[in-house]
Amino acid sequence: MSTAPRNPPLTVLSGLICFVLVVGGASGLLHEWFGVFRIFGFLRVLAPGGYEIYAYVVMVVLGLAIGAAGERAGR
Repeated sequence: MSTAPRNPPLTVLSGLICFVLVVGGASGLLHEWFGVFRIFGFLRVLAPGGYEIYAYVVMVVLGLAIGAAGERAGR
């Protein structure tokens, strides 16, 4: 019988949300600053017009916070 630790569903879900928010926010910032492609373009509906940069920064910070909280809850 294996004694490998299992990832609780909360840890897996928070990791997924963390990844989507951090990568989507970072790609949104790169798109705003340099005009390069977007990876998760569907996140742009969360950014109100005129406040895109602030919204993408909030997405990155929120993603990191959710990832840290999920990591802590998984222990």
